[in-house]
Amino acid sequence: MTSPAPEPSTAYLPMTVVIGNPKPHSRTRTVALAAASALHRRLTGCATPVGPPAVVDLSELAAELVGQGGRPEMLDEVLESVRRPGLLLVASPTFKAAYSGLLKLFVDVLPRGALAGVVAVPLMTAARSGHRHVVDTHLGALLSEVGACVPTPGLCVLEREFDTAEVGIGRWLDRAAPAVAGALASAAGRG
Repeated sequence: MTSPAPEPSTAYLPMTVVIGNPKPHSRTRTVALAAASALHRRLTGCATPVGPPAVVDLSELAAELVGQGGRPEMLDEVLESVRRPGLLLVASPTFKAAYSGLLKLFVDVLPRGALAGVVAVPLMTAARSGHRHVVDTHLGALLSEVGACVPTPGLCVLEREFDTAEVGIGRWLDRAAPAVAGALASAAGRG
C-alpha cells in the first residue's frame, strides 16, 4: 500500500485508487494517479465530495495475494479499505485483451457482493485502439460482479496518448463526473 487512507471524516467519502499493474511505478500508475487527482478536484464542489485518494499498488502485495507473503495483515487492511462505501478507481493495463492477472487475483479474494455501496470507476491503459472496449466489457463488468455501482463508462488511455493524458482525462470527466457525483449522492443517501 503506497499511501494510507485519510482519516475518516463526515465531510467527505473516502476515495481509493487500486493499481493492478504487476510492474511498480508503471505508466498505468501514472495515468491512474492523474485521473484520480482530476476526479477528486472535479468532485470537490459536489454535494458528496470525496477525500484525497489513498493508493493501493497491488505490485507491492503480489506475494500476499498468492499466499507467500509475510504481511497478511496488510492485505486485510487493503481489502477493508476497498470495501468502505465511497469511490474506488480501479486501474489496470490491458494484457491479452483483458485486465491483469494480478488484479484478478485481488478481486478473487473479495466475496460476492463485497463492493456493495461502493461507486467504482474502471480505468485501463492499452497499446491498441481496438482494446478501448475492454475497460467496460471486462473491467467494468468485473467490478459490477462484486457488487460495485459502475455509473459511467470507464476511461481507456492508449500508450500513444500518455504524454497528453490530461486532455483525454478532462474530456472523459466532462461526461463521467456528473454520473459519478450522482451515484455517490445516491450511495450516501442524499440523492
